[in-house]
Amino acid sequence: MRAAEDVRYLVNRGYPKDSSVRFVSDHYRLPEEQRFVLIRVIVAAKTANLRKAKAVPLEALRGQELFVDGYNVLITVESLLKGRAVYLGDDGFLRDTQGIFRSYRASQSTAPALSQILDLLAYVAPARVEVLLDQQISWSGELAEQIREMMAGRGLPGGACAVKDVDHRLKKAKVVATSDGNVIDAVSCALDIAAEIARRRGIAPLLL
Repeated sequence: MRAAEDVRYLVNRGYPKDSSVRFVSDHYRLPEEQRFVLIRVIVAAKTANLRKAKAVPLEALRGQELFVDGYNVLITVESLLKGRAVYLGDDGFLRDTQGIFRSYRASQSTAPALSQILDLLAYVAPARVEVLLDQQISWSGELAEQIREMMAGRGLPGGACAVKDVDHRLKKAKVVATSDGNVIDAVSCALDIAAEIARRRGIAPLLL
């Protein structure tokens, strides 16, 4: 995609990503959906390399405490299960492009996606798992309760809760499951649960 190459050229020379995407998208007259993909996928090479160095394999969680960026992980896994577009970011992390975070609603894919996530975590046996959900999103409390019940059914230690300051709490953790670039930049280790599920299911992410 020529537009992606042009944006990479600019961000790797120090230009802000938002303005670079806007400039290139206007030049090629890209629709809003494609602009959003560029924002989600493209990362300056220096930042991408730093994030890749923080990525840890699933097996590294054994006996460790893990904090999960609830909606970030859940929505991406739901997108995988629904066959929707999921891209491999320049930093090596998978990202969906649904743009539905604040308007998220549970669907028929929610329980299967949670099962995939929690089965994976139960298999690797971390010391504790804490799933954090944004309190501002409707039904987060009910979803947290569902997650706690599913964790208990798998003997997975930890909990789930809806809080106002998810990003703040995640950035204070040592190991976090997320594809949120701002969070990855702040922590020591990051796990891409969606990428692991995609690999196990033989799903290849899209590339730009």
